[in-house]
Amino acid sequence: MKVLINYKNYSSISKSGNLIFFVDEKYSLTILKKYISKTEIEFIEDVLKSQNLKKKIISLDLNSKKKFFLISVKTNISFSQVENLGADFFNYLKDFKQKEFLIYPDAVSTKLKNFVGHFLHGLKLKSYTFEKYKTKKNKKNISINVIGKNIPSAKDQIKFKAIEEGTFYTRDLVSEPGNILHPDEYAKRLKSLSKIGLRINVYDEKKLKKLGMNTLLGVGQGSIRGSYLVTMEWNGLKNKSKPLAFVGKGVCFDTGGISLKPAKFMEDMTYDMAGSAVVVGLMKSLALRKAKVNAVGVVGLVENMPGGNAQRPGDIVKSYSGKTVEILNTDAEGRLVLADALTYTEEKFKPKFIVDLATLTGAIIVSLGSEYAGLFSNNDKLSNELIEAGEKVEEKVWRMPLNKNFDKLIDSKNADMQNINYVGGAGSTTAAQFLQRFILNKTPWAHLDIAGMAFSKYGGALNSGGATGYGVRLLNKLIEDKYE
Repeated sequence: MKVLINYKNYSSISKSGNLIFFVDEKYSLTILKKYISKTEIEFIEDVLKSQNLKKKIISLDLNSKKKFFLISVKTNISFSQVENLGADFFNYLKDFKQKEFLIYPDAVSTKLKNFVGHFLHGLKLKSYTFEKYKTKKNKKNISINVIGKNIPSAKDQIKFKAIEEGTFYTRDLVSEPGNILHPDEYAKRLKSLSKIGLRINVYDEKKLKKLGMNTLLGVGQGSIRGSYLVTMEWNGLKNKSKPLAFVGKGVCFDTGGISLKPAKFMEDMTYDMAGSAVVVGLMKSLALRKAKVNAVGVVGLVENMPGGNAQRPGDIVKSYSGKTVEILNTDAEGRLVLADALTYTEEKFKPKFIVDLATLTGAIIVSLGSEYAGLFSNNDKLSNELIEAGEKVEEKVWRMPLNKNFDKLIDSKNADMQNINYVGGAGSTTAAQFLQRFILNKTPWAHLDIAGMAFSKYGGALNSGGATGYGVRLLNKLIEDKYE
């Protein structure tokens, strides 16, 4: 099902069709008196007497050709609540036979700026489905015409659409099966993003070996597929100011390697590349909306398989940073991919900050469920900015501890460090503590463990289940509010 939105800057209301109006919580019709006839007002008031006015949405048939949808809006409503209201309305209208609807944004009971833009943004985000591999697809198109003067500006329309397309691209990538979106195919798709203005560099195994990225390469060496590091640069400023950097874990399928996972639910490991997909979706959004910022996205793409050449528990590898790592569990692979990517990003781009994203640990789901991503950081300012942005778009983060006392849990007798804590406990924190060791120059850094947020069995406010796209809107908001 597709939702098509058309903005039209004129004020006439159709004599027929399906009209959408926004009223206050008491369903007062005062605001509609300019736009519909007295007879229609009286009819609606009469029908409302028998309706449950605690409902957010009420539909009324005026005649065989004209249906009214009344949506109640709280006085002090926030942007995220407006978007959730749009998502609720999509759930309401998707089962109607009608395909065309009209919204009149001048008749809105709140003065919140861009109300209709945010409402439709939420509706669009909720409408996403992944039907690529279904032989019978839902071909219904819903068309929403927005008529009036109080429509979003051209700039805001571009912004909303760019964020939607970036989020949908992230969801598409996460939804792809492992036999289709393996590292070779993933790297190929990223190359195509150069057409929207991103500068793409792909480092294959030969180049990675020359650079000494052995922790990343070690994860992928059991697979017949290649391993890659891909950088995506967006230069939205004419000056050469330091970029904002975003790094993502791209394990296209994670069997656990020699430390093989249980068979049950292993199919979900197609989304172990969600951190990288968020970075890609964000960079696409920035390019599409021509964000006035310099930014770089870096993703490590591998497949973790138990092949004859696979990395073994007990192996010791030397990272790009020069530090050595003893591999005690090959299923703690994401941190190995990120280790090389983080050091390379810091050294190569010298960014203002680095935010990395990864479906890193099951332990974070035990801690925070599917309500918050785990936030670990060496910088209070960056942490607070991420928390604030997350609250605004309802992609929330919760700060977790980092402390040098945790280091003893990942110190190795045979190398500089080991890739898991065998003592037990603090699984998410020791993983983040491991990553922090690869930030060498005290660059402000934050790690978002999104294992509980990237994929939803039951759906959320702005998604209908499956890949959520969590993180794209969060990081867009961070950039928009603090760095543009």
